[in-house]
Amino acid sequence: MVIKKRVIFFMIVSVSIFLLLNSGASSSENVIKIMSFNLRYGTAPDGANHWNNRKEILVNAIKQYSPDLIGSQECLEFQAKFIEKSLPEYSWLGRGREKADEGERVAVFYKKDKWEVVEEKYFWISETPEEPGSKSWDSSCPRIVTFLKLRDKVRDRLMYFVNVHLDHKGEVARKKGAEMIVNRLKGVNDKLATIITGDFNAPAEISEPWKIFVENGYKDAWVNASQRRGPVSTWCGFKGPDYESNNRIDWILFKGNFDVVECETVLYSENGKYPSDHFPVLAVFKILED
Repeated sequence: MVIKKRVIFFMIVSVSIFLLLNSGASSSENVIKIMSFNLRYGTAPDGANHWNNRKEILVNAIKQYSPDLIGSQECLEFQAKFIEKSLPEYSWLGRGREKADEGERVAVFYKKDKWEVVEEKYFWISETPEEPGSKSWDSSCPRIVTFLKLRDKVRDRLMYFVNVHLDHKGEVARKKGAEMIVNRLKGVNDKLATIITGDFNAPAEISEPWKIFVENGYKDAWVNASQRRGPVSTWCGFKGPDYESNNRIDWILFKGNFDVVECETVLYSENGKYPSDHFPVLAVFKILED
């Protein structure tokens, strides 16, 4: 009798574990993790926080959170190659914002086993957006947008993924940039879901760029998340979080059949050293049925 009870007990435990694991696997099939990450350009004279002193920390931060897609900003080519070599599950694309395909990129990293790049486009935030290296209005430097159509290999679905770094000085250029992205997506994302990542250099909820996106049907992952973690402010200057600040300039926006399970301002550090002068932002999306 004791042996039979033990057998029944172990059968119940085994079945429970099986159901739990399969439930987790099933739910993960309907979840995607998106990160927006200003890497801080690798040639910046940052002293103790120079790229060479933090690049392993940055890779470890990505490794710990394992996002499916990363929209990066201030990414130089050698930084992208280092990340790809350190994390071979990812591939990347993105062209330089300068005329000769040089300079900073708003590079996108994607897990190769989960995503296929169907369409890849770039445009500049200027009055001549197809002209490489162009700038207009009060922009301090050329600003480029990475515009992708991706196929989700797991669910065999298409979606748009847009990554941007708006100007840090030009208020008019930031507003024009938001308008350009919205206009480029009009008519094309009525059927397909869209996610936009970026360093917008403008505070969420009160700035003109944020209002332009929201007025055109985009939602802010931080605002709409069922659960939020970390401070509001996303700029840190290589220091710890300031919980009194509302300087949330790094956003993840979306349109389509998504619920935001959680959104986190990531505070990953090692021995008090942070991977960048911005905190990365991570959003976990649950994909809803069409």
